[in-house]
Amino acid sequence: MPDQSLGDVGRFLSLTDVAEVLSLTAAEVMALVRSGELPAIRLGSIGQWRVERTVLESFIADKYEESRRLALWNEAEFADVAELFGDERRQRRTTTT
Repeated sequence: MPDQSLGDVGRFLSLTDVAEVLSLTAAEVMALVRSGELPAIRLGSIGQWRVERTVLESFIADKYEESRRLALWNEAEFADVAELFGDERRQRRTTTT
């Protein structure tokens, strides 16, 4: 059974399709592609960018994992180490706890 999370689209998505899925602008998606954060390929005689559905699903899963790790880091005792974040964050954390 095909993955229905992206609807009934083919194997490859245009950047416009990706932008719609991610609720971003086409320019924001192009910036992700140009930075290499979102892998894409150029197809056709005019070289239109395409993102494979499985790559997009992996990208989304990676962003969830990144958010989870960041949340865990922020909860950790050593998250207020002055050498990492500077005195401002350390002072703010000690005044709230």
